[in-house]
Amino acid sequence: MAPRSGVTRRQALGSLGWLAGSGAARAQPGLAPVIVASKSDTEGALTGSMIALCLEDLGIPVERRLGLGPTLIVRSALLAGDVDIYPEYTGNGAFFTGSETDPAWKDAARAYAKIRDEDAARGLVWLQRAPANNTWLIAVQGALARRENLASMADFAGAVRRGLILLAASAEFVESPAALPSFEAAYAFTLPMDRIISLPGGDTAVTARAAAQGISGVNAGMVYGTDGALNALDLTVMSDPKGAQIVYEVAPVIRAGTLARFPTISAKLGPVFAGFDAATLRRLNARISVEGEIAETVARDYLRASGHIR
Repeated sequence: MAPRSGVTRRQALGSLGWLAGSGAARAQPGLAPVIVASKSDTEGALTGSMIALCLEDLGIPVERRLGLGPTLIVRSALLAGDVDIYPEYTGNGAFFTGSETDPAWKDAARAYAKIRDEDAARGLVWLQRAPANNTWLIAVQGALARRENLASMADFAGAVRRGLILLAASAEFVESPAALPSFEAAYAFTLPMDRIISLPGGDTAVTARAAAQGISGVNAGMVYGTDGALNALDLTVMSDPKGAQIVYEVAPVIRAGTLARFPTISAKLGPVFAGFDAATLRRLNARISVEGEIAETVARDYLRASGHIR
């Protein structure tokens, strides 16, 4: 994701095109459609599709603008009233409010409460958040993790001290105080620069693959917590028990006026997002990013199998 901020970290790759769709056949005639947007990344397409499908299951007319663009474009569209609802991450509230150094953003409940309360004054409502934390993490080659019993960042710190780690990461991850330096401070280690291969951009697909395949000796890579390829690549994600990173839990954010028009949206989406633990999102993301399935197909299959839509 390129430059250094939690907002641009979430910016998606690809076009800023609008993918418009029609409402469901059950939608009530004469009602203005609810405009559902998402960012142009895999998880945005997945969760945005789930929002749209759930609203249509309620009989609400929907217009899709999935893949609308990066964080700042979609957030600005929501604030301007050009979009009614989209999935956003709690941790980006740190950058929306200019309070990146507030320790509240590293606590899941406090982060959610903080952006929920801040955005209420802007006429926005944060609905139920997912328990999965899609933050910056480090994953280690599976064989190495099993051999050295590496499961947490404390274990990783020990492996660094033993000279076992060669990390692939973006320059942003290496240099941003909120990323690798935050891990180093929390777990009392220093990864020498000659043990880091800095790659252009912030595409975790590249850093994860480098770690999995041992490219240039790399055995660890920068990843996000719900990346879909982690299991397929046999990577072990290092847990962060000390909470060194800002928490990024996804939740639908809706304009208050839209929710007043359709109050059933909250109860409909609540159980859906409450069910998104990291394992579930990784599995669903993998069907899109690894197996090449269409995001809306994956979303519909999951929602029907879980009994959320008909």
